[in-house]
Amino acid sequence: MPTVLVVNSGSSSFKYQLIDVETERTLASGLVERIGDATGAAEHRSYLPDAAGATTPPIEERWVIERAIPDHTAGFRVMLDAFAEHGPSLDEHAPIAVGHRVVHGGKRFFEPTVVTDLVKINIEDISELAPLHNPANLQGINAAQVAFPDVPHVAVFDTAFHQTIPAAAYTYAIDAELAAKHRVRRYGFHGTSHKFVSEAAAAFLDRPLGELKQIVFHLGNGASACAIDGGRSVDTSMGMTPLEGLVMGTRSGDLDPAVLFHLHRKAGLGFDELDTLLNRRSGLLGLSGTGDMRDVTESASKGDEAAQLALDVTVHRLRHYLGAYLAVLGGLDVVVFTAGVGENAPLIRAGAVQGLEGLGIILDEDRNAERARGIRVISTDDSPVTVLVVPTNEELEIARQTVAALA
Repeated sequence: MPTVLVVNSGSSSFKYQLIDVETERTLASGLVERIGDATGAAEHRSYLPDAAGATTPPIEERWVIERAIPDHTAGFRVMLDAFAEHGPSLDEHAPIAVGHRVVHGGKRFFEPTVVTDLVKINIEDISELAPLHNPANLQGINAAQVAFPDVPHVAVFDTAFHQTIPAAAYTYAIDAELAAKHRVRRYGFHGTSHKFVSEAAAAFLDRPLGELKQIVFHLGNGASACAIDGGRSVDTSMGMTPLEGLVMGTRSGDLDPAVLFHLHRKAGLGFDELDTLLNRRSGLLGLSGTGDMRDVTESASKGDEAAQLALDVTVHRLRHYLGAYLAVLGGLDVVVFTAGVGENAPLIRAGAVQGLEGLGIILDEDRNAERARGIRVISTDDSPVTVLVVPTNEELEIARQTVAALA
């Protein structure tokens, strides 16, 4: 049974999934973390069909291991031990490839790419655009190549889906020569998620992807909006980095650049402090004291004014981008909500589209409030624009793109 191993590597951890190529079912998943600490940890889960062969819901078996994990190479040995001891067997479910999430592909990588020495050099060169992510992704690639030396490795880039954005949308209005020299432009992120859910929405509606104008909201701790015309990204809210755009868990999103000059001059904040402020101490956390949407919503329901303001700012930003992208697309067929907040926060979904009946978006309050899994319609039957909740599956998308790259 051929499989693809999908790896998402961070600087001190990595996640993995083993996915059956034919059924697209996850056979196992895991997390190796605290790499480099005195005591590391690993969690491995295997998913097995029941006796009748059903795959949903799977029978889950879970193991937790604690031991020293000095580096990523040692982490992959721990992962291999978990497969050997607890299954599924990698002999019976041998990976035909390893697919790697790489955050930033710059403008060099616009499709899934088989990893070579030259590709790794380019990923490293682009690291100046994503210093917190690309070096860690590269660590995972190197370690995985040691663990799986005889199969191809494929890099799947978060930015690749947005390479179809036109110059008018990706160009910042600053000195052109300076921007070109330092690669300053909009790149966009969450591309694997936006691609997956937009295609899943078309399949669910049984309509050709090429005919649909969609706005997708990927709302999690990181959040982004994407305008998709006929399956192609034509605009997105994140920019040169994942900081621009929507309000996020700890990130500010859109901000007047002069705020940074003001805080430097008046508050004495240096570059590193400003970086920390905007990336780690802003967003929901900065406005309400917590970066978790569930906590913000609960506090707001109890009359917490700061939490309510955080919700109001979040929803206002969503509506801002919805209106802008409707204009960019010149019409709209589908609005999609996905990721942790998008899939599980009916209050945020309702706020984003409330009062937009004049634009053809009519929400069904009962459908929106229903707690359910899987793809579902939350607009009324007579709404000209269909509003969907579509669970994302970035690992499956990476596996699909890995197989496509091999073909």
